[in-house]
Amino acid sequence: MQDDEFRPRLGKIGSRGSKAGKRYAGQLRAAINRAGGKAPRGGRFTGTRIGRGGAAAAVLRSRDRHAAFRQRHVVVKARVVKLAGKGVDGARAHLRYLQRDGVTRQGKPGELYGADSDRVDGKAFIDLAGGDRHQFRFIVAPEDGIEYGDLKPLTRRLMAQMEEDLGTKLDWVAVDHFNTGHPHTHIMVRGKDDRGENLVIARDYISSGLRERAAELVSLDLGPRTDREIEQRLRREMGQERFTGIDRQLLRMRDSEGLVAPDGRDAFRQTLHQGRLRELERMGLAAEVVPGRWRLDDELEPTLRRLAERGDIIKTMHCELTSKGIARSAADVLVHDAGQKAELVVGRVVARGLADEIQDRHYLILDGLDGKSHYIDIGKGEATEPTPDGCIVRITPRNTEPRQIDRTVADIAAANGGRYNLDIHLRHDPSATERFAETHVRRLEAIRRVTGGVERRPDGTWIIVPDHLKRVADYERQRAKAEPVVVDKLSSMPLEKQVGFDGATWLDRELVSDKPEGSRNSGFGRELRAAQTQRQQWLIAQGLANEEQGRMVYRANMISILRQRELNRVAGQLSSELGLSYLESMPGDRLEGKLVRSVELASGKYAVIEKSREFTLVPWRPVLDRHVGKEVSGIMSGEGISWTIGRQRSGPSVS
Repeated sequence: MQDDEFRPRLGKIGSRGSKAGKRYAGQLRAAINRAGGKAPRGGRFTGTRIGRGGAAAAVLRSRDRHAAFRQRHVVVKARVVKLAGKGVDGARAHLRYLQRDGVTRQGKPGELYGADSDRVDGKAFIDLAGGDRHQFRFIVAPEDGIEYGDLKPLTRRLMAQMEEDLGTKLDWVAVDHFNTGHPHTHIMVRGKDDRGENLVIARDYISSGLRERAAELVSLDLGPRTDREIEQRLRREMGQERFTGIDRQLLRMRDSEGLVAPDGRDAFRQTLHQGRLRELERMGLAAEVVPGRWRLDDELEPTLRRLAERGDIIKTMHCELTSKGIARSAADVLVHDAGQKAELVVGRVVARGLADEIQDRHYLILDGLDGKSHYIDIGKGEATEPTPDGCIVRITPRNTEPRQIDRTVADIAAANGGRYNLDIHLRHDPSATERFAETHVRRLEAIRRVTGGVERRPDGTWIIVPDHLKRVADYERQRAKAEPVVVDKLSSMPLEKQVGFDGATWLDRELVSDKPEGSRNSGFGRELRAAQTQRQQWLIAQGLANEEQGRMVYRANMISILRQRELNRVAGQLSSELGLSYLESMPGDRLEGKLVRSVELASGKYAVIEKSREFTLVPWRPVLDRHVGKEVSGIMSGEGISWTIGRQRSGPSVS
């Protein structure tokens, strides 16, 4: 026996292999089997059954396939979400979105329910899950969900079965949605078991086990699919522009040469396969090499899945545009897919929604100044501030190249032995201000948090490697996957309200701009031109513009006059509300106080900074979102405000 080998003896200390040890070994093996940790004999270990539910998934996978063929179909989408850091804020936002208006059969807000109650407090559920490592999110969509008047009983039975499969009680909430052609249920499950330990579910159970359990329950409710139902479904699949079950069969039927021949053993199957192959040929995804033998395109499945997604997008756009009374021809509808390079688009928000509810990817439908309607994937919902219908936005593609700030850091580090900090920066460039150098540190901190591509020493010095710019490019590409575009809200006020508004509007900024946004004389572009003409007449009546020799001349300080009018009006309203006097901030002033809230003006968003006897209004910065209710200080300047959070000098600085 080698020194590094040992043979464990299970049981009490000092025992010589008692029955208790054997019983313990049996209990251990049973626990492993329940968790699905035992790999199949003769197979390699893959890790798919690690966690609870692995054994149940294996049993479901090995059942009678003929019986499974007659089961009702249920689509289950699953995602495991980390809650560390901003994850809890994302969970709150996701829950709010699930309970938005218009998702019930009556068009009302979604109702959150649980195992024992039809009304559950979502805030309490998220607060309780605040310390969890992760959370599970599921979407359960029965193919025949339209047959259910209420999905709650089905969901509760499914979750009870899931608890039995996993061997633990689950803490969960759910919302039913009926706002699409396929009723479905969103389920959020805490990542803790009934002992307070991290809940780990086997990958097999998540990917297939839960779907099989849901299909069993629906089949019990509605009965198994009849031959007629199965045949009707297959006939419909023949002409569909999406990846179907027939396509999956054809891919499995390919021979060693990569060719497929329709199944001649059954007349119905042969007709089905022949019809689908002809349809694929029409789409350019199959070719008849010799009579009766076909070659399928290598990209058959991804191409058909993209076509299905595009078809769903076109349907969504048609419904949203029609509901707003907007008519567009097929040529004037543009889809900006997530995988393609985005374009600059300026327009009015027609609708915002979830492109992928499980991944929390949002889309915007814009009525563009170019006279076209645009569908744009804007990525993670939490990355973009609220964009209500009617507001005007500019969409620009996210730049994935290193910025000048990154090149500056790389150059300074290269000249200082691969090190960078504030003192090194200021010595290297005496003309730089400390505030300017701090922006470089914040950039490095952002990269470190996301990718770990840079190292920060305890003394605050950063170690910058020679390929720093390559790592920055990797960081930007990773960020672009979650946030493919930048959404700038140009105006929260709808166009029609800007015409006679007593304040600085987006219309005014466009009228005096040296480079106004280009527009076509159709669609929203035509509406903009009409609104500009009406606004010009209003400005003339206000003495802020006049017409000279056929051209419009505006007062040099027109924008500032209009902005000040609105500021004074809003400040007066807030003064009455807060019981404090308003103090106007000027460049060079030092601001100190509590950030209590934000207010939306036509000229932009402002922060309300409150002191003991007075308050002031200053331009809002997105970074302030997470600091509402905290003490802040900063200095007004022409470049903006560099904020310090907290009264102490060591408080974090943000810009």
